[in-house]
Amino acid sequence: MTQGAGQGPEAERTATLRDFRVPAYVNDTGPYDPSAHPGGTVTPVEEGYPEGYTPTERDLPVITRGDAPQAPVEPAPAPAAQPAAGPGALFVVGDVHGYLDELVAALQHKGLIDTAGNWCAGTARLWFLGDFTDRGPDGIGVIDLVMRLSAEAAAAGGYCKALMGNHELLLLGAKRFGDTPVNSGAGTATFQAAWLLNGGQKTDMDRLQDHHLQWMARLDAVEEVDGYLLVHSDTTAYLDYGDSIEAVNDTVRETLIRNDADECWDLFRKFTKRFSFRDEGGADAVRSLLDTYGGTRIVHGHSPIPYLLGQVGSEDGEEGAGPVVKGPHVYADGLAIAMDGGVTMAGKLLVQQLPLDI
Repeated sequence: MTQGAGQGPEAERTATLRDFRVPAYVNDTGPYDPSAHPGGTVTPVEEGYPEGYTPTERDLPVITRGDAPQAPVEPAPAPAAQPAAGPGALFVVGDVHGYLDELVAALQHKGLIDTAGNWCAGTARLWFLGDFTDRGPDGIGVIDLVMRLSAEAAAAGGYCKALMGNHELLLLGAKRFGDTPVNSGAGTATFQAAWLLNGGQKTDMDRLQDHHLQWMARLDAVEEVDGYLLVHSDTTAYLDYGDSIEAVNDTVRETLIRNDADECWDLFRKFTKRFSFRDEGGADAVRSLLDTYGGTRIVHGHSPIPYLLGQVGSEDGEEGAGPVVKGPHVYADGLAIAMDGGVTMAGKLLVQQLPLDI
């Protein structure tokens, strides 16, 4: 697949990691004005965060993907191996962020789609962990592919399903509410400004249609499959929305249906939290989710593995340097599996069969 106009290296350089802190724009005179902050730089409130607002402990460096090459993926379009009986093999996909070509190559490598991009994995089960758009060149193309594969997989006796990521909430909010001020808890904010700050692509917004919006708004937030609790974000904020998987998914959908800007912003803010499983007490945080929703291990995207491993690089690093991601990251006493390989920073777009061979 080839990139369209305006979707080359310059578009790829929009990849940043600014949503590691929920943006809090302080502007007492009105909504956030992007022109007042050249280059997208925003001065956040550095102290006095209200209870429940959890920015990261330190500013994380901006890492641009640029033209740094990814590790080569050798296409292997042979159909994925299937068990003799019962449900098909289970696969999960980390954050895609608009990198359609990388996604196609990774799915072909696992034998899930053929060289024409069609489902060829029979009864296999495929779960996307959210964050289909923003930063990369073709977020709408990614959504279109996932929607098509969902129909093709179902017709073959398998399935292709997806979870709600914070960037789905962000794109929905930018489309619905635009520059409407919301109560961020730390100043004046708008979904439009947050979307632009976090890699929103004009080409995605221009191509966004009603069926894309309806599909995103109906995504589940949490699911349990084969003992794996699947979520997008590495946070315990899901517990704020219900004490069962069904309750959380219903609450999220009902919040979006009510179409209240402040409620939707709060949902986005909580889904943007991260690193709850990484440090001391991380295993206990995972157990709090497993004890409530079921499963024996949690699988998530959202926080790039290079950050979980401390491979953060720098803004003025060596030319072409990038993080080394070989596969999922298992941590928190073996209870958590991280799947965001950092495709936006020239890491790797991960498609992984479960269980892991480790």
